Amino acid sequence: MPAHKSKKRKVDRALDSGPDTSRPSAIFKPAGSRTFTLSLALPGSIIANALTHDQKTSLVGQIARACAVFCVDEIVVFDDGQAETRAPEQGGYTAFADPNFFLYHVLTYLETPPNLRKALFPMHPDLRTAGALPSLDMPHHLRSEEWCEYREGITLQTGKGKNPQTIVDCGLAQRVAIPAAIEPQTRVTVKLGEPSPDGSTILGQAVAPESPREEAGYYWGYSVRQASSLSTIFTECPFDGGYDLSIGTSERGKPLKSILDKQSPAYVEPTWEHLIVVFGGVSGLEAALQADRELQSAGVRQAEDMFDSWINLVPNQGSRTIRTEEAVWVGLTGLREAIDARRSR
Repeated sequence: MPAHKSKKRKVDRALDSGPDTSRPSAIFKPAGSRTFTLSLALPGSIIANALTHDQKTSLVGQIARACAVFCVDEIVVFDDGQAETRAPEQGGYTAFADPNFFLYHVLTYLETPPNLRKALFPMHPDLRTAGALPSLDMPHHLRSEEWCEYREGITLQTGKGKNPQTIVDCGLAQRVAIPAAIEPQTRVTVKLGEPSPDGSTILGQAVAPESPREEAGYYWGYSVRQASSLSTIFTECPFDGGYDLSIGTSERGKPLKSILDKQSPAYVEPTWEHLIVVFGGVSGLEAALQADRELQSAGVRQAEDMFDSWINLVPNQGSRTIRTEEAVWVGLTGLREAIDARRSR
């Protein structure tokens, strides 16, 4: 028998006895309710520094992928005053006219389950190549044959009368009926129940978008909001009590390990409820502070004074600069230990 045929059979046997790698196996498994949240803030000016539409779109895709991988619950796109904005171009194109909105727009599109995008996002020049970006494939991006007690859907029609029902398309073979009157073409989070008596629909309940996380521990994607300045990241926080732990990133900060080391005076106890990590643009968070009139009038002169921790993600970095999209990956990787410690409490 030729040697090469013998080797091929041995390789085939080895593959047959190994794990099946033909499809992803890292399926998110909820581990009970989760009340704490992880937020990330970054300036839209990073879009202005990318030269072409494709580069701008790819940059957003990198950030969205990082947030999906590390289970970020909220993204805040803030205006650091470092990018010029003007009226949108013909057709509403904002990549060059309003980079803050462009970042917000594409991030929101990518978070939306693919089966809902066509209904929720009309044709728009901002999104013309967004569909070619790598999929986020988050737990709420469910296939039609996959079952989960929660699903995202879009309302189709609402009945009238004393007890109105709304029919929702959740990407299943059957429509879902919920006992509430909701405007058509509205995205809604649904908790699924039993099939209706006649089997024509599945009965469900409309729930808050955070219910899958708070009730069952699912990672259910991220919300996106815009902030007009550095200070409004905090003053417009949607969580009761605000962010109880804020981390600013800067090459002039303390090493990241200082907040992870229990022996360090800068150690952060894993008792927080709402953590936000804030990244600067090309000119750093110091430039965002200088552009913020509210902070200037309040006498805030040092950016680090705004945060509970002021950290350097990569001490002794080999490159003069770390791009914001790189810093997001590095930062979320470095903070994973702190987040896991909070999760295990």
